[in-house]
Amino acid sequence: MSPLVRLLASFIALMMAMGIGRFALTPQLPHLIGEGQIDLTAAGLIAAANYLGYFLGALDAMFARRPEQVRRRLLGGLWLCVLLTLASLWAWGFWPHLALRFGTGVASAWVLVMITALSQPLAAAAGRPRLGALVFAGPGLGIFLTGLLALGSNLLGQTSATLWLVYAGVALAMLLVVLPILPQPAAAVTVAPPAGSSSNRGIARLGVVYALYGVGYIIPATFLSQMASAQFHGQWQADLFWPCFGLAAALGVLLVSLRRPAPNSTGRWLIGTLWLQAAGVFACLLGSGPGLALGVILCGTPFLACMQLVMLRSRELAPHATQRNAGLLTACFAVGQLSGPLLAALSSHFSGGLQPALIVAGCGLVLAGGLLLPRRSAVNPCAQTVLR
Repeated sequence: MSPLVRLLASFIALMMAMGIGRFALTPQLPHLIGEGQIDLTAAGLIAAANYLGYFLGALDAMFARRPEQVRRRLLGGLWLCVLLTLASLWAWGFWPHLALRFGTGVASAWVLVMITALSQPLAAAAGRPRLGALVFAGPGLGIFLTGLLALGSNLLGQTSATLWLVYAGVALAMLLVVLPILPQPAAAVTVAPPAGSSSNRGIARLGVVYALYGVGYIIPATFLSQMASAQFHGQWQADLFWPCFGLAAALGVLLVSLRRPAPNSTGRWLIGTLWLQAAGVFACLLGSGPGLALGVILCGTPFLACMQLVMLRSRELAPHATQRNAGLLTACFAVGQLSGPLLAALSSHFSGGLQPALIVAGCGLVLAGGLLLPRRSAVNPCAQTVLR
C-alpha cells in the first residue's frame, strides 16, 4: 500500500482520536454546565483528569518498543476513544465524566505518540516530509468537525447526551475506514546515539518549553466555548468560535509546512508561534466578542503548528530516538496541560473567573519563547585577536 494512503489514514486517526476523543469536552462544557451537571470549577477538574490520563498514556507509550506493543496501543487507543465517547451518553454529573475523560486522555496519548512515531519516518522514507507534517493538521479538522456538530446540535435544541451519541457514531465511522490502511509498525532498529550530551540538554530544554506551552494554550482551548457562551448568553453565535479555532489550527499547520527549509529555522518559527499564542491568550482577557475572535485567530493558528515544530525540532536534535522523545515530550506537554485546568479551577474558585489563569498562561508562553532564544557563546580570545 502506498505511503500516501497510510499517511492519509494517520491524518484521519489523529482527527478522530484528538478532535473527538480528546477535545469533545470543550464544546460540551456549555451544555454540561447549563444542564446543571457540573459548574466551572468542576469543569476544570474534569479537564485536569483528561490531561492526567494523557500524561500517563504518554509515559506508557515510551516503553512500547516491539511492533506488537505499538500496534496494541494504537488500536486500543482508537477503540477506547470510540467506546468511551459512547459511554459518555449515559454519564451524569462530576465523577462519571471525570472517569471517562481520564480514559480518553490515556487513549488519545497512545494514538498521538504511535501515529507520530509511525507516520513521520514513513513520510521521510517516501521523500514526502511535507505530507508527514500535514498529518498534524488532523486534530484541527477534528476540532472543526466537532464544533460544527455542536453548532447543529444547539440549533436543533438537543442535549449533551444526543451530542455524545453523534460524536461516537462519527468516531466509529472514521475508525472503520482507517483500520485496514493504518501504518504498520516494523521491528525497531537500534541506532547508536551520537557522542556527547548536547542533544540530551536540547531535548530537556525543549521539554520545559513544551510544558509551558501546554499550560499556556490549554486554558483558552478548554474554556473557549464556555467563555463565548457567557459572552453571547448561550446564543448560537457562541458555537462558531470552536470550529473556527480548529480550522485556524489546520491552516496553521499548512502554512508552517510550506516554509522553506533553512538552518536553525525551526527554532525561530517555534518562538514565533509561542509568542503569537501569548498575544492570543492576552486578547481573551478583553472579555468581548472581538477579543475572543482575536484569541481564536492568534491562539488557534499556531496551536498545532507549535506541536508540529516541537516534534520536528526533537528529530533534529536526536534523530535516533524518535518514539522515545515523542513520548517524553508528550508527557511534558501533558504535565503543562494538567496544570492549566487546575490553575483555571483555582482561578474560578477564588476570583470567580478565568482572568488570573489567563494572565499566568500568557506569561508562560512568553517565557517559553524566551527559553528558545539563541545564547551568545563566549568568543575565543585568540579569535578576537585575529579579528582585530
